[in-house]
Amino acid sequence: MFINKYEKAVLAAVRAGEAIMEIYSQPTETWDVEFKSDNSPVTLADRRAHAIIAEMLADTEIPLLSEEGEHNDFASRQGWKRLWMVDPLDGTKEFISRNGVFTVNIALIEDCKPVWGVIYFPKDDVLYVGGTEQTPLRIEHPLDKALRRATLLPQKIERPFTVVASRSHFTPETKKFIDNLRKEHPDLECITSGSSLKLCRVAEGMADIYPRFAPAMEWDIAAGEAIVRAAGGKVVNADTGEPLTYNKADLHSPWVIASL
Repeated sequence: MFINKYEKAVLAAVRAGEAIMEIYSQPTETWDVEFKSDNSPVTLADRRAHAIIAEMLADTEIPLLSEEGEHNDFASRQGWKRLWMVDPLDGTKEFISRNGVFTVNIALIEDCKPVWGVIYFPKDDVLYVGGTEQTPLRIEHPLDKALRRATLLPQKIERPFTVVASRSHFTPETKKFIDNLRKEHPDLECITSGSSLKLCRVAEGMADIYPRFAPAMEWDIAAGEAIVRAAGGKVVNADTGEPLTYNKADLHSPWVIASL
């Protein structure tokens, strides 16, 4: 049966998530935790998820740029008009702390913009997907026909003005930004989350805005931006208000603001 590239990416995200949960259920001593040059952790789960995604997307003949894969130099990458941008395990620190708030992120980048993305939340078996040509959806139990349930994004939720912020990177700049918003919205509520679920909270209508005023890489943001944009929102450079670009020479992301 023919499966298109989007279906392959969805399946790859879920299969990677299943592998992550298999390792998550094992004793911590078996996780092979190491630290990169920037002191960020990487585990067996990161590496195995990357291997699954790379193998499953190989025959799409679209180059893959993954946090845990080989990072081609910019001289070769700049010729890529289309690429997969992947974070096989977004929220490794959350994984290590066993709080369950980690995701698998896969985005399709075309001409330096994310045109489609999938984010899989393996702990709850929930998937978020959307793009320029795909309706944004939240899908519970995506591979179980009996339990599968899809919801159009964003949902209409009665709530006060809500900010979602990082539980691991709640910086002084983030606090100042929220304090300024509170002047306009005295009833403001702030919720915290980990990984790219923060972008999902905006896309699904649970939050109005997400300020990311802390270090991040392009693969942390790309899939979430595609889904937020598909839901009618935007993700911009916090300093300039301009759209983000991807597959840059420097793969670090600027500070960003995502909003509906």
